[in-house]
Amino acid sequence: MILIPVIDLMHGQVVRAVRGNRQAYQPIVSTLCEGSDPVVVARALTAHCATHRLYAADLDALTGGAAQVTVLRRLLEALPALELWLDAGFAGAAAAQALLADLGRLAARVVPVFASESLQTAAALRACFPTPDAGVLSLDRRDGRRLDAAGAWDSPAAWPQRVIVMTLERVGADAGPDLETMRTLRAMSPSTLFIGAGGVRHAADLDAAREAGAFAWLVASALHDGRLPPVRA
Repeated sequence: MILIPVIDLMHGQVVRAVRGNRQAYQPIVSTLCEGSDPVVVARALTAHCATHRLYAADLDALTGGAAQVTVLRRLLEALPALELWLDAGFAGAAAAQALLADLGRLAARVVPVFASESLQTAAALRACFPTPDAGVLSLDRRDGRRLDAAGAWDSPAAWPQRVIVMTLERVGADAGPDLETMRTLRAMSPSTLFIGAGGVRHAADLDAAREAGAFAWLVASALHDGRLPPVRA
C-alpha cells in the first residue's frame, strides 16, 4: 500500500484534522517532530513514509479565505523533490490555474486536487480534467451524505486517472477506513486508481484497504501518533 502523508494548513501552521470539523482544529502534536511548522512537519512525514509526495489541504482557502501562497512556496522551496497534491477549494480549473500562476516555476511540482465539495457544476467537473492525468478528483462525503453539487460521484466517465475517496467523518476519528464505499467505486471503474482518505488506525487497516481495491491511502493521525512504522525505501 502506498502511503501519502497529509498536512492540513491553517493560518500558517499544521493542524490536526478531526472529523472534518475545521473550526475546531488545533495545532498538530506529533511523535515525529516538534512543533507545527509546515516545513518541519512535511520533512518528518515524507521521511517516515519514504516518499516525495505530500497532500496538503489549505484550510484557509477551503473556508473562504485567501490561499496560503507563502506557506506553499516555503514547502516547495525547502523540499526540492516534493510533489505536492493541493486542495485549496478550487471551484474549477480557472481557480487552480490562478493559484499555480502565483507559485511561478514551483507550480510544475503541484498537482491540483479538485474536490466534489467545491465543484458546483458538471461543466466545471469536465473542464478540470482535459486529460486523465491533469489532476486528482476527490469524492467527498460527510456523515453518509455526498458533498457533490456537480454530480461527480455518479459520473465515472468524467473521472481522471486518480480519484480520492474522502470520508470526512472518519478523518482523525480512529473509526476504520470506509471499505464499502471503496469497493463500490472500484466496481464502477476498475481502471481508476483510487486513493482512500480517513480512518486508518494501523497496518491491518492498510491491508484491508488494499484488498478492497485501494491503490494508496492518505494518512496523518496514525503517523503522528506512531501507529504506523517507518516505510523502508
